[in-house]
Amino acid sequence: MTSLLDQINLPADLRRLNKDDLPQVASELRQYLLDSISSTGGHFASNLGAVELTVALHYVFDTPHDRLVWDVGHQSYPHKILTGRKERMNTMRKQHGLAGFPKREESEYDTFGVGHSSTSIGAALGFAEAAKLKGEQRKSIAVIGDGSMTAGMAFEALNNAGERDVDLLVILNDNEMSISPNVGALNSYLARLLSGKFYNGFRNVSDRVLTAVPPLRELAKRSEEHVKGLLTPGTLFEEFGFNYIGPIDGHDIDTLVATLSNIKKLSGPQFLHVVTKKGQGYKLAVADPVKYHAVSPFTPENGMPVAKAASKPTYTQIFGDWLCDMAAQDDRLVGVTPAMREGSGLVRFAEEHPTRYFDVGIAEQHAVTFAAGLACEGMKPVVAIYSTFLQRAYDQLIHDVALQNLPVVFAIDRAGLVGADGPTHAGAYDLSFMRCIPNLAILAPGDENECRQMLYTAYKHDGPSAVRYPRGSGNGTPIETTMTALPWGKSDTRRVGKNVAILSFGARLPAALQAGEALDATVVNMRFIKPLDEARLLELAATHDLLVTVEDNAIMGGAGSAVLEVLSAHQLTTQTLLLGLPDAYVEHGEQGQLLADCGLDGAGIEAAIKARLGA
Repeated sequence: MTSLLDQINLPADLRRLNKDDLPQVASELRQYLLDSISSTGGHFASNLGAVELTVALHYVFDTPHDRLVWDVGHQSYPHKILTGRKERMNTMRKQHGLAGFPKREESEYDTFGVGHSSTSIGAALGFAEAAKLKGEQRKSIAVIGDGSMTAGMAFEALNNAGERDVDLLVILNDNEMSISPNVGALNSYLARLLSGKFYNGFRNVSDRVLTAVPPLRELAKRSEEHVKGLLTPGTLFEEFGFNYIGPIDGHDIDTLVATLSNIKKLSGPQFLHVVTKKGQGYKLAVADPVKYHAVSPFTPENGMPVAKAASKPTYTQIFGDWLCDMAAQDDRLVGVTPAMREGSGLVRFAEEHPTRYFDVGIAEQHAVTFAAGLACEGMKPVVAIYSTFLQRAYDQLIHDVALQNLPVVFAIDRAGLVGADGPTHAGAYDLSFMRCIPNLAILAPGDENECRQMLYTAYKHDGPSAVRYPRGSGNGTPIETTMTALPWGKSDTRRVGKNVAILSFGARLPAALQAGEALDATVVNMRFIKPLDEARLLELAATHDLLVTVEDNAIMGGAGSAVLEVLSAHQLTTQTLLLGLPDAYVEHGEQGQLLADCGLDGAGIEAAIKARLGA
C-alpha cells in the first residue's frame, strides 16, 4: 500500500503533509524501492539506508530553491522518487531511461551531476558562494557518505568552506556505525540542544559580551570546546570552522526533522553527523550490505537473483585469479586498490595475502603515489583501478610513477563502455591520456586468455605498464593456467585477407574478426598500443589499400591516432578509417547495444568499411 506516496509527485506535495505522516511515507517509500529495484536492478543497500534522511530533507528544505547535492549518488533513488520520477523508476539505468546517478538534464532537483565520490562539499560551497554574490537567500546542503570522506578532495573543500561566511550544511551520512538505543537517545537530545536557539543564542550573546575582555573570551572558547569535545566526536570538524551537530539516528525521522529545522535557522557552516544503516528495512541487505550494494534483478522474498544462464568468467575474475597465482610465485607482489576490493576482483587476494593487500580508501591519488613508494623499495605493486577512477590520479601517474620509471602495473578495469552506469563510469579516455606519457607501456588483450598472459607480461616488464580490459565477459576463450610472456611490442595476425587490414586494439577483436570474415580482410590483434608494432604496421600499409583501426576508446587521441602518427612519420598516404567511441558522452544502457550504436559490433565495423570503400 502506498496511499501517501501516491499523493506525492513533487516535494511540495510532501511538505503539505502533517509531520506525523512522515514515518508512513518513509515506510511506503522503502517498499516502493524494494519493488522497483528488485525488478530493474541497481544500487540497493545504500538507497534503503537513506530513506528517512531523504524524506526529512525534502520536508524541511525548500527544494529545489534550496540546493541539495548528493555525493556519488548511490543513495539518490528515494530522491528521484520524491521529485517527479516515481513512474519512471522501471526505466532505471536502461537506455533512454532514468540515470543511476543525479543528472542535471534529468531534473531541476538534481542540482549537480555526480558519479564519482567526494565532490558534494565543493559543489555545495560553490552554490552557497554564488547565492551570496547574487544576494539570494537559499541554503546549500551536501550529503556525503563516510566512505567519500576518505578522499582528500572532501577535506580540501571542508578546509575552504570552514572559513567562509556562507549558509552551508554538510551532512555526513555515516552508515558504518550503529547506535545503541541509549546512546542514540542521548545523541539525539544533544543534537537538538546544540542546534537549538537557546544554545546558539547563548553562545552569540556570550561572544559579544566577552569580546571586550579577550582573555575571558579565549578561556570561555576553550572551555566550550573542551566540554563539547567530551560530549560529541566533532572536534575535528569544529577545527575546520564548522558547527558540529550529532551524531543522530538517521532512521528517527522525528529527530531528523527537528534537528534539520533548527539548523535551517542557523547561519554559517554547519556539520550534521547522521548515522544510518545500509539496507535498512530489508534484513538480507542489512546482513550483507556489500553483496546488496548493487544488484541485478532479484526475488524480494529470498534475495535470489532472477535465473539466468551460467556466465563465463569475467575479465575481473581473470585478473583476480592471476593476481593470486602471481603472488604465489613472487612474494614481492603487493595489491593496491582505492576502495574497490569487490569491484576489482581482489576479494580472494585479500583473504589469501592479507599483509600484502592495501585498500587505501577512496583516494586514487594516494593509491598511485603509495604504490610508487612501494616500488622504490623493491616491491612489485599492482594497482587495481577502474579506468574512470584513474583519471583522478593523472598527475601521480606522470610524476610519481612514469617520470621515475618505476615498475608499477596498472590493472585497468572497466575500459570502454560499461553499460548501465553510464558516462560517469565509462573508460573512454585512458588510451588517450596515457599514450602521451613517456616510459608507460600500454597493453590491451583481445580475449580472456590473452588478458592473463598480458598481465604476466606487464608484471615482468621493468618499468610502468598498464593493462586495460573491459567490464564483463569475453567470448569464452579457454584460459591457460601456465603463464607465458608475450613477445614485447609485437602484434598477432589472426586472419590474412586482401585489400583491407583491420587493426584491432583490445576487446573488440571478436567483432573485428566477424567483419574480417565478411569482407575477406586481414585482421591483426595489435595487443600493444605502446610500444606500437611499427614494423608490422608498415608492412600492412605497403600491402593493403585501407587500414581500419578498431578500439573501445575515444577516437580522438586513441590507438587510431597512434597509427596515423606512424604513417605520417614515414610520409605514407595509405587510406585509413578510425573506428572507436565518438566525441560525445555515451549514455547508459545495455553494454552490447551501446557498442552496436557506436558501430563497434561486427555488423557496424563491416558497414563502416563498406561505406568507405563505396565512397
